[in-house]
Amino acid sequence: MSAGTIPQELQKLRASIDNFDATLVHILAERFRCTKAVGELKAKYNLPPADPARETRQIERLRALALEAQLDPDFAEKFLNFIVREVIRHHEDIAADR
Repeated sequence: MSAGTIPQELQKLRASIDNFDATLVHILAERFRCTKAVGELKAKYNLPPADPARETRQIERLRALALEAQLDPDFAEKFLNFIVREVIRHHEDIAADR
């Protein structure tokens, strides 16, 4: 095998990773469509953009799911926190537009 040749096994793994990345993007898009609807309802009923009690429950739930899936729960929590911050920002924008 020459230095510039990529092993078939590596190519297959990279193709799988590319597919997972595409799936993640589509799943996140669907999630944000749902959270946009939540933000619109919160704005309609004058509810706060953030719900710390729910966020705490979601973090606990996600950490448990991560452990079951053999994923680092700290990573899963950081990932969820990033998403939640974006959702809250979107909810604040929706409320400001009303």
